[in-house]
Amino acid sequence: MATFADRWLLWLFLAPAIILLALFMYYPMVGTVIESFYETSFISPEPRFVGWAVYEKVVASRDFPEVVWNSIVWTLGVVVLQNVLGFFTALLLNQGLPAQGMLRAIVLLPFVLPGVVAAILWRFMYDPQLGLINSILIRAGLLENNAAWLADSSTAMAAVIFAALWKGFPFSTLIYLAALQNVDREQIEAATIDGAGPIRRLRDVVLPAIRDVVLVNVVLTTILTFNYFDLVWVLTRGGPQNATHIFPTKIFEAGFGQFRFGEAATYGVFSILVLAVLVSLYVIAQKAAVNRRGTA
Repeated sequence: MATFADRWLLWLFLAPAIILLALFMYYPMVGTVIESFYETSFISPEPRFVGWAVYEKVVASRDFPEVVWNSIVWTLGVVVLQNVLGFFTALLLNQGLPAQGMLRAIVLLPFVLPGVVAAILWRFMYDPQLGLINSILIRAGLLENNAAWLADSSTAMAAVIFAALWKGFPFSTLIYLAALQNVDREQIEAATIDGAGPIRRLRDVVLPAIRDVVLVNVVLTTILTFNYFDLVWVLTRGGPQNATHIFPTKIFEAGFGQFRFGEAATYGVFSILVLAVLVSLYVIAQKAAVNRRGTA
């Protein structure tokens, strides 16, 4: 039974972390909520309290549904592709291939690159005249003329998702590779002796063993992707015609590009609400995983 002194000692050790969180996370969040009730502009920089008028203006605008839809497409596209590609890459790297250490280093290289550097690299690759993407597709007979991937609203989102997939799938590969190496080899050998093929072993042995890791990783990558900014901004700045505007890029453009801080804060509040739901799902998934391991 913890004594009164023990509880005070516990709070004393927690105090520095709590203070830092309050100063650098919760204080700005509260400030963002307050800022969303004020209206500012480049012409009129003095904040003017307008209550819920900014929320009504944002929700009624043409940009809001586009930003919401783009955020859904962007997040689902990146998360699904990143987890699928990361899982199968982890399966491949878990087979004991020759030069396995070098292969793992090559796979992890995109993840360790800064986001801005990766974005600049892909801008050159998507260049209509000199880009590697058009060159490869034309030589392969899949494309007749040079395509402006980032300047066309019908292809810009797919191009950005593909670049984000290249940048982010090594993270999932690393997580799934660690999980696969902890799968009980005796169960796999027993399934092999019973005549189970690779697909059945994957479905009946491997996937149930790493189910908790998959769930936690999906929720975590969803949080990271929804909140991702630098790659999208450097590649397209939300264009063309708002085709790739997501919540982080819209917040940056409205606040620092157009000086509409109230509108930017309003988008920030909506973003915080979505992230709060995703973080809650992440915590629930982690607790469920711990409980299942504890009762196993």
